[in-house]
Amino acid sequence: MNTGSDEPGEVAVAGDKARTDRPEAGQEADRGLGSRAPEFIKARRLLHLSWQVGVFVVGLAVVAAGIVMLPLPGPGWVVIFGGMAIWATEFVWAQLVLRWTKRKVTEAAQRALDPKVRRRNITLTAIGLVIIGVLAGIYLWKFGIVMPWKIKDQ
Repeated sequence: MNTGSDEPGEVAVAGDKARTDRPEAGQEADRGLGSRAPEFIKARRLLHLSWQVGVFVVGLAVVAAGIVMLPLPGPGWVVIFGGMAIWATEFVWAQLVLRWTKRKVTEAAQRALDPKVRRRNITLTAIGLVIIGVLAGIYLWKFGIVMPWKIKDQ
């Protein structure tokens, strides 16, 4: 999996220190990979392990809620990526997955804004709407409008 680096042989390494400098508005943070836990938590092994377990459980609950929202009403994918973002505060693998996902979404957005692709999508949508309209018209012509509360007993 490519993690956003174009340099061959570059390896992602978890940083030991948490960075305290914040990027200015409009600038993307290029922080190292690894835990974002406060220093006093990282200094104590048991406390840091407990912190990671807590982050994992909270992230797992959010991801599970997102998975439940996929077939049900709700923003399933947004919630799933929110859970991944929670995991990414502590786990390098989640940070790498989010970087890859962000790059792929950006590429897809650029492709979707291409004039040829937009023209094709608008044409296909118009054709689909015409087909649905014709089918609805044939149905209404053949059966008419029957409201559920006026259905006769058979």
